[in-house]
Amino acid sequence: MSVFSGMSRPMKAAGVVLIGVAIIAAIIGGVTALSGDGSNEAGPSGTSSTPPGTSGSSSAPTSPSSPPPNSTSTNPPSPTPPPTSPAPGQPTTGQPGQPGDQQASNKWVTVRVFNNSTIKGLAARAKDDFAGSGWNVTEVSNYSQGVIPATTAYYRPGTDEEAAAKQLAQEFGFKAEPRFAGIQDATPGVIVIVTNNYESGHKGS
Repeated sequence: MSVFSGMSRPMKAAGVVLIGVAIIAAIIGGVTALSGDGSNEAGPSGTSSTPPGTSGSSSAPTSPSSPPPNSTSTNPPSPTPPPTSPAPGQPTTGQPGQPGDQQASNKWVTVRVFNNSTIKGLAARAKDDFAGSGWNVTEVSNYSQGVIPATTAYYRPGTDEEAAAKQLAQEFGFKAEPRFAGIQDATPGVIVIVTNNYESGHKGS
């Protein structure tokens, strides 16, 4: 038995139309549902497919900057030149242990020469020898207060006469001694008393 039996013809037509509308609505609803499922799989619009934590553009890693080298430089100290020494074979002036300039300065000390020999003019010859070597001879005379055993230069200890007398005695080959009592209070200066053993023109060193 049909659902439209017992209905009038106009109502049958309206029922067919409603059924048709319902079928079309169902078809539209099904299509809409299918299209909605497909759009969910594509993901939200405006998002990037790049994995989280990565950026679109890559940059080279930067190394930590190192401090610039020190522009100032310290020059090494100049080495101290070694002390100069006389060339081999070159004679050195002055006696051992005493600088030459000090020896030269001793020659300003006054020297007086006395003859105690039997040789006439011996003191004058000694004076010429001493003066020719740069000594400051101021007097030539005779000594007759006693007999001196050997030619000797006499000085007052602790004065400039001591260094001068020793240098003069070494230079001409006789001895040097402190003044004895007979000449202790004589005029300042080196006193040389020459005897028969003095060799004129002879130098001991």
